[in-house]
Amino acid sequence: MSSAKAASALDTPTPDRDKVPLLQKSAFGAGQFVLNLLPGALSFFQFFLLTAFGIDPFLAGLLSGLPRIFDAVTDPIMGFISDNTKSRWGRRRPYIFVGAIASAVLFALLWQMDDANGSTYNFWYFLLFSLIFLIGNTMYATPLVGLGYEMTSDYKERTRIQAFGQTAGQLAWVVVPWFWVIIADPDVFESQEVGVRTMALYVAGICAVLGILPAIFCKGIDASNMGNRKEISFKTMFTNLTDLWEGIKEVSNNKPFLKLCGATFLVFNGFQMVASFSVFIIVFYLYDGSYEAASTWPAWFSTITALLTAFLIIPIISWMANSFGKRKAFIISTGISMVGYVLKWWGFDRELNEEFNETGLGQSLNSGTAALFEWMNPFLESVGMDWFTINTDVTAPWLMFLPVPLIAFGMGGLFTLMMSMTADVCDLDELENGMPRKEGTFGAIYWWMVKLGQALALVIGGAVLSWVGFEGDSATQTAETMHSLRIADIWIPAATAGLAMIVMWSYSLTEERAEEITKELVKRRGKL
Repeated sequence: MSSAKAASALDTPTPDRDKVPLLQKSAFGAGQFVLNLLPGALSFFQFFLLTAFGIDPFLAGLLSGLPRIFDAVTDPIMGFISDNTKSRWGRRRPYIFVGAIASAVLFALLWQMDDANGSTYNFWYFLLFSLIFLIGNTMYATPLVGLGYEMTSDYKERTRIQAFGQTAGQLAWVVVPWFWVIIADPDVFESQEVGVRTMALYVAGICAVLGILPAIFCKGIDASNMGNRKEISFKTMFTNLTDLWEGIKEVSNNKPFLKLCGATFLVFNGFQMVASFSVFIIVFYLYDGSYEAASTWPAWFSTITALLTAFLIIPIISWMANSFGKRKAFIISTGISMVGYVLKWWGFDRELNEEFNETGLGQSLNSGTAALFEWMNPFLESVGMDWFTINTDVTAPWLMFLPVPLIAFGMGGLFTLMMSMTADVCDLDELENGMPRKEGTFGAIYWWMVKLGQALALVIGGAVLSWVGFEGDSATQTAETMHSLRIADIWIPAATAGLAMIVMWSYSLTEERAEEITKELVKRRGKL
C-alpha cells in the first residue's frame, strides 16, 4: 500500500453512527476492571493456600494448574454458544449479567475455608469450587470480550474502546499487589485465614456491582436478522459440537489471527516467565533477603507500573495506532519495551541506587517521601492502613522506576492493539466464511492461547529459578544466583518481544484493507 493511501485511510474520520458513547465505554471499562480483578485477586490469594490453610506446595501447584486445563475447554464452548444465541437482549448481554453475579458469589464461596477442616478437605473443597467458579467466570469473560469486538465497526473507534477498557483493567493491578500486604498484617486481621475470607467478600461485592454494568449499558451488533446461527439446545448438543469444531478450524485458518496469537504468546508469556523475578531481585539483591527492609517496595513497583500504563502509556499507544496504524504502533511500542528491559540492569543495580541516594535529587526524594508519610501515617494508622507506608530508614531503590515507562509500552500496547486488531479479523472472517459472526469464538481461542501460554510460562519460570540456583527456603541467595537471575529477568522478555516484532512485520490486514472489508460487508448485508 502506498504511503498516500495509508495516510488517507488513517485520516478518515469516524462516522457519528460508529462512535461509542462515553457511558458505554465506561461500562465496558468496568467490565474489564472485573475481568482483571478476579484473576489478579485469585493469583495473590493463592499464596495463602500454603500459609493460611496448610496445603502442601505440590498440591497448591495442582490447584493452580488443573483448573486451567478445564478452563481451556470451556472457553471455546462458551464462545460458540454466545455467537449463536438468540434473545431479545442480544447475543452477549444475558450471559454477562448472569456470569457477573455467578462469578462474584462463587469467588466468595471459593475462599470460605477453615484451617480446622484439614488440608485434605480444603484441597478438595478448593478444587471443586475452582471448577465451578471457572464456569461462572467463563460465562462472564468470553461474551464480554466478544461484546467489545462488536461495539463498533470503525477501525479507529475499536482502538479507542480497547484503550479505554485496558486502562480500566490496569486499575485492578494497582489494587491487587496490596492484597497480600493487607491480609498478612496482624493489625488488620486476627489471622491470615480470616483476612482471606473477609477480603474475598469485598472483592466479590465489587465484582458483582461493576460486572453487570456492561450487560445494562453496552450495545453490540443488532443480531436480530443475523442468519445461519445454530440452534442451542440439549437436542442439538452433538451437532453443536461438530459445528463448534468447524468454527474453530475456520478461526485457526485465519492467517492474520494466527499472527496476533503468535505475537501475543511471545510478548505476554515472555513477560509472565519473569513476572515474579522483580520481587525476588528487590528482596534478595537490593535488600540482601530482608523482607522487613524491602518493606512495601515490591508492591509499589507493581502499583506504579500499572498507574503509568493506565494513564500515560495506553493513551499514547491509542494515539500511535490511529496516527500510524496498529501494526506500526505494535512494532514501535514493543521495540520501546525492549529498551526498557535492558535498562533494568542499571535501574536494579544496588551500587547505582546507593550512589543516587547520595545525590541532591536522591536526598530530596528521600526527605520528601519521609515528610509525606510522616504527615500521612497518623491518618493511615487511624484507618488501619499503616501497611501502606514506605520504609524510609533504608536506601530507596528509586532508579528501578526509571525503566518502568518504557517497559510498560510492551504490555500496555499488547492487549490494547491485539484486541482492536482481533475485531478487524472478525470482519475478515465474515467476508470469507459468512454468518454468523464469530467474535465469541475468536475471543475464546485467543484467550485460550493466552491461558495455555501462561501455564507454560509459569512452569518455565520455575525451571529458570531452579537453573540459576534460587532457593526459596533460604534467607539469602548467592551472588552468582542473583547475577544470573538479573540477566534472565532482562533477556527473556527482550528476546520474546523481538521475536514478536518479526512475527508482526508481515501482518497483512492493513488499515486500507480493513476499510475495504468493512465497505464490502455493508454492501453484502447492510449495516448491522
